[in-house]
Amino acid sequence: MAQDALQPYQLVRSLQLIQDRIAGGDHAALPMQAKLLEMIDARMRNADAEDFKEPKNFRALLVYGMSGGNPVTVAAAASRAITDPQSLVIAKGVVAYLSGRPAEAIEMLKPIDPMGVPADLGAFLALVKGSLLATDDPAAALNLLDEARLLSPGTLVEEAALRRSVGIAAAQGDAARFALASTQYVASYLYSPYASQFADAFVSGVITLHMAISQDKIADITSMMDPEREKVIYLRIARRAAIDGMTELSAFASAKAELGRNGNGGRDDPRTQLYSSLSTMTSANVDEVRAKLGKIDRGKLSQGDRDLLDAAQAVAGEVMAPVKAPANAETAPTIVARGDGAKSATEASADPASADLPPVEGAMPEQAAVAVSDPPVAPSDQAKDTPPAASPPPVPQPAQASAETLAAAPAPTGAAPVVKASAPAKPDMQDPIDAAVTSTRRQLDQIDQLLGAAPK
Repeated sequence: MAQDALQPYQLVRSLQLIQDRIAGGDHAALPMQAKLLEMIDARMRNADAEDFKEPKNFRALLVYGMSGGNPVTVAAAASRAITDPQSLVIAKGVVAYLSGRPAEAIEMLKPIDPMGVPADLGAFLALVKGSLLATDDPAAALNLLDEARLLSPGTLVEEAALRRSVGIAAAQGDAARFALASTQYVASYLYSPYASQFADAFVSGVITLHMAISQDKIADITSMMDPEREKVIYLRIARRAAIDGMTELSAFASAKAELGRNGNGGRDDPRTQLYSSLSTMTSANVDEVRAKLGKIDRGKLSQGDRDLLDAAQAVAGEVMAPVKAPANAETAPTIVARGDGAKSATEASADPASADLPPVEGAMPEQAAVAVSDPPVAPSDQAKDTPPAASPPPVPQPAQASAETLAAAPAPTGAAPVVKASAPAKPDMQDPIDAAVTSTRRQLDQIDQLLGAAPK
């Protein structure tokens, strides 16, 4: 009886009061919202043309629809109403929006200015239009969301407008707008039941804008949160940054999560240990990182983090693996490049008297220079670059070759040995130290690939 006695606009105003309490953090009001939506739906279905002669009741019908109402109820009630043409167009746009036809909805609602209709309807209209234009015209969407906040401050409309502004500003690369909207949301709506959606948008925005937003600004925003929420935010940032290869941001967020507010953080939290290890994988002592990874309690990690731990341990193992020596290292002449005064094994064997002399500063064998600056030539490519010979000459032994070379063309004192232009380059002539450096770099490059393969 009470439901039938109340006018539609009275029921909708009650709904808005409940929603504003929810936006402020009153989660106990959620069941009341569900019950009110059920009552309003029944009342709107039973409303007749006489009810909608009152403009407040028809606006209430539109607000109910944009508050998550039933599109079938809105369409049926609007078909019975006798009202002005603009209100009927808005009703059709709202039905299209609720039915999942965004292109049709924006086509109908685009000409209507939210600031030109009553404020109770204009706030919801600006919110809906801003949401519809977020992808195609983000600048216009942000302006509409600002209008929604202006028309309905301190309400669930403002909460939703701020939450959506955070994601749009990040996608636009607008760090200043992102930081401002995030600060305003945390200050007013941190305990809203929809705050988890803000957290998703905030973490994604920090990752997207990591080059444009300072760590101090991030710390200023998170300092307004309670310690537990702040820690969770930093853990999520650290994980995303580690996966995306942003070592500096990952190290910052990991340290914040580990220290916590006033130095009382989660040093024993396996997540902070994992993410901080990932951020120092390429800069810290790999032995220490590997030991730290081995102490992490896998049972306290999610499946995604266990996969990330496996990837990190695989990378650490590859970095620490010994470099494999060439198969024919015993017979190949070896060039040892140690500093600027390296000498070839051929020179050392040919001139025993100079074996104990200090190296000549600036002198470097030509073979070593080629090995360091040029990549090794594959045998197939080498065959293409070498002109064919009618009868290949016999290959001299290393000692014999060095003796013949020195006898034919003795090098002046302090000069680097000269290698004949016709002498073919051999893959096994590469400097072992250079090969080790190249192999290590290749292993370090696997870090991004392995981390990127981990589930996000």
